[in-house]
Amino acid sequence: MRALLAALGAVLAFAGCATARYAEVWHKKPQLTGPAGNGRLATVEERLSRAMHEERAKPLAAMADCLEALQFAADELKRNPGNTTAVRDYNFGVSRIFQIIQDTKLDPWTQPLTVPTAGGEFVLTHKPDPRPEWNPALFEFTPADEFDVGGKYVTERTTREGIGAPIVAVERETSPNRRQKLAPSRIFRTVTAVAQFQGRRCVLEFFDPLDTETVSFYGRTVPLAADFTVPLAVMLQETDPAKHELSRVLNPEKYAQTATIERLQPFNPNKTVVLVIHGLKDSQATWTPMINKLCGDPVIRKHYQFWFYSYPSGNPFPYSAAILRGELDEVEKQFPKLKPMVVIGHSMGGCISRLLLTDSGNELWMKIFGRPPDEVPLSPKTREYFQQELFFRHRPEIGRVIFIASPLRGSNMATGWIGGLATFLIRESAVSSQASQEMLNVTSIREEELKPKRRANSVDSLSPKSRFLNAMNTIPMTAGVPYDTIIGDRGRGDSPNSSDGVVPYWSSHMNSAQTEDIVPSNHSAHQNPEAIEDVLRILKAHAK
Repeated sequence: MRALLAALGAVLAFAGCATARYAEVWHKKPQLTGPAGNGRLATVEERLSRAMHEERAKPLAAMADCLEALQFAADELKRNPGNTTAVRDYNFGVSRIFQIIQDTKLDPWTQPLTVPTAGGEFVLTHKPDPRPEWNPALFEFTPADEFDVGGKYVTERTTREGIGAPIVAVERETSPNRRQKLAPSRIFRTVTAVAQFQGRRCVLEFFDPLDTETVSFYGRTVPLAADFTVPLAVMLQETDPAKHELSRVLNPEKYAQTATIERLQPFNPNKTVVLVIHGLKDSQATWTPMINKLCGDPVIRKHYQFWFYSYPSGNPFPYSAAILRGELDEVEKQFPKLKPMVVIGHSMGGCISRLLLTDSGNELWMKIFGRPPDEVPLSPKTREYFQQELFFRHRPEIGRVIFIASPLRGSNMATGWIGGLATFLIRESAVSSQASQEMLNVTSIREEELKPKRRANSVDSLSPKSRFLNAMNTIPMTAGVPYDTIIGDRGRGDSPNSSDGVVPYWSSHMNSAQTEDIVPSNHSAHQNPEAIEDVLRILKAHAK
């Protein structure tokens, strides 16, 4: 057993297993930082401080102090929009409004909230949005300045200076219909709230900072503040995708329903979709460092939106690619005028991406079975299974692919004892098991190929000896779809004899790639700062 556990550890190392928490979020007491304001701004800060002390005991009194302070700060900004202290106080005041709403369960969303003060009543309300998914009553809002964040995948905080309070919006309830909308079952969203006064009426308005760079503020166009990192960190901590990563390798059939495309933000038809695909024993969480960095660039925000394909990675990658094609069919139905998308695949995700650029014809079938389909005696269920895997056309919605540390010709680490251990640990699905037996009964296989008598799992499918992989590499990719490669060499500078520790250069290199970059990284090259800069450069160079 001890030897088995040690070997399992080696397999997890091969798969990029992480031990540290992907994201950690700590609540903190927000504070105004920097020098105190003078004159009226000193009064603003005094009232905000008082509101924070009395919010739970006297929520309406605290809200009154907040609104009066906020109106003073807004008046100062009307006179002097360049007053950075007033901007700080204003943003802090808007944040405290949301803190009071969240902590004391006030509700200005279903009807306006009347707030009595010594100088008369304030009315707190919001600007309605015609889009049902932007109904604030559906969300819980927490100001971003109430969080400190960290963790393996959250090492820097990406923000933008400007007007407004960055807010983490978390959907109150999960939706059983989200799958049909290509959205997560629970939404975690970054929003920025701006408050403007119409006399004693304070109107809150919500903006998506990924779509909106500036806002009109009392007749002036000003930058919109944003925090792009905290919502990602909160989502990672709350959903904890790491807890199922290993299980999705070892028992892929149990997690079959987790194979899906999901949007990370509301759909924008004017932006190009960047679809990211993770590798073996990973999840969508693995893309956090890259997405966090890319969202900090205004060109990326203007031209791109991020989606991911997540799947149980214990299945052989041709099967995961077949599922992805079905997901893309659903995308086409829902978003028929989608711009040509960019696909970024890491490790086995790159192998899946490779199949999106390929017209198989009957070549794969002939390589596997040696006879035309109508001459192979298979049950209807098994025939359908193999037809989904082995017959496909390139996806016309794909406009570019970026391969990162992808074992396109396999990895020797998938052979030998590691492959054998994977065979022992990974549970084959019932449909795959039946297909395996029928395939072995009707194909002519050399003696050395008889073991194991089963369908290839995800590790087998990455072996340089894989029938499917070798057959795929005899079929050229569709002309006219450009692709780029990013390859790790662990900083040794020894390419073309290099390796990222899992995938050798010869397996990732592609002669027809538009660009190839070698980065000083291990197999997790998609999280390497230089690789992320490469992706940023490629996307910006081809932004439309």
